[in-house]
Amino acid sequence: MRHATEHADVPTAELDTALRGGPFHVALRAAIAARGLPLQRVQHHLSRHGVKVGVTSLSYWQQGARRPQRPESLRAVRALEEILQLPDESLIRLLTDAHERTAAGHPGTRSYRALIEASDVLNRLRADLGRPCDDGLHTLGHHEHVRIGARRELAGREAHHIVRAHRDGVDRFLAVHHGDPGCRPQDIRVRALENCRTGRVRWDQHTGVLVAELLFGTRLRSGDTFLFRYGIEDGTAGPSREHLHRFCAPGGQYALQVRFNPAALPAHCHRFTQPSPAAPRSGRQELPLTGPHHCVHVVEPRIRPGIVGIAWAWE
Repeated sequence: MRHATEHADVPTAELDTALRGGPFHVALRAAIAARGLPLQRVQHHLSRHGVKVGVTSLSYWQQGARRPQRPESLRAVRALEEILQLPDESLIRLLTDAHERTAAGHPGTRSYRALIEASDVLNRLRADLGRPCDDGLHTLGHHEHVRIGARRELAGREAHHIVRAHRDGVDRFLAVHHGDPGCRPQDIRVRALENCRTGRVRWDQHTGVLVAELLFGTRLRSGDTFLFRYGIEDGTAGPSREHLHRFCAPGGQYALQVRFNPAALPAHCHRFTQPSPAAPRSGRQELPLTGPHHCVHVVEPRIRPGIVGIAWAWE
């Protein structure tokens, strides 16, 4: 239990119940009431933690009219756990559980926890390869082509990158692949297709995350542009139901195309976006399969930090 910043009574039975079962807004409202803090005081304590949240936003959160989504808002939730004398992760867990229950209604979607675990694993694999999060490259264009096989599996994908170096000496790119649940990352193959060759490869069995160095064969100077293309041969998991890409920095155009085997066509497809793994999915738009090509696509003219993806349902 964290130390409180103000004197408070023992949490009420209502608060205990809300922290166990949620939902988030009920637990937050009960915690604020149990501490007897007006929202202006809560906002003041948050500002002392270096987090800026308006009183209106706090009011919306405890009413359930809005949910914390942005990274700054999630920082505020963690600070609230301390300010309101709550156990570590108690409010964050309620947000997590809500997203996982939503994902459970759509089998195959990646939950908040799965995305966070994959992010932690990616950081560890990067460190193992001695690669920093900032690879010195700015994305000008990123085009992905995903193939879904006759068994409804993620058969493979190709990625075409156009990048610009923002520092001297950049000579490689770290490709990341997140296989579907049940995949065998040790059997996934990385193919260097154009202007690169495959270097070291690392993977994690539990999350299905694989990273591979793509070596340029030249050292870029700051401002230099470079084009390269690589492929991933997977086909090791069961039915696939979505493909998404998480961007950590702004950039140029992103295009994602998913092509289905004629023997395994989905009932329907839609695009979606997420500002962060903890945020609910939004920007849903139905995507009809195109004629004889059996594919759907999305185009983002300008990459923004967050997640872009396509999901589909089978008959």
